[in-house]
Amino acid sequence: MNNTGEEKPETKTYTISDLDKIWVEYDKQNDILYINFGYDIEEADEEFLSKDEDIVVRIKNGRVVSIMIMNFSGKAGIMIY
Repeated sequence: MNNTGEEKPETKTYTISDLDKIWVEYDKQNDILYINFGYDIEEADEEFLSKDEDIVVRIKNGRVVSIMIMNFSGKAGIMIY
């Protein structure tokens, strides 16, 4: 607990491996950026959603296997035609 009597959330650490095998794909129709770490798309053990529900981080065996960013053009501040 901290000084205000509130409990702090548990902190977890995850790794990103296979940086030499990273690949990125952009889905223009749905405005989604996919970032994958490794050549194969792996099934995830866990998934985390950002507070604004636009970013999904997928975890397997304690390592990040992919990140999906929805509404990418707005987040990046770019116009995609």
